[in-house]
Amino acid sequence: MANNNTGSNRILVPEARQALDQMKTEIASELGMSNYETMDKGNLPSRQNGYVGGNMTKRLVEMAQKNMSGGTTTR
Repeated sequence: MANNNTGSNRILVPEARQALDQMKTEIASELGMSNYETMDKGNLPSRQNGYVGGNMTKRLVEMAQKNMSGGTTTR
């Protein structure tokens, strides 16, 4: 795995960027941050940003597990 010293996350499959951004927006909205796209993320508490990222990771792992087991996701 490559060392990422830029301080930002690198999307390994660039074609997935739009879907990931949409997922991030949906999760933020579910967590009560309906204007997450326009928020200054630097002014958000790390806990709020962490909730969004953590929930994204949880859903992506769930999707991968279902895919690996032959199931389908409904999200």
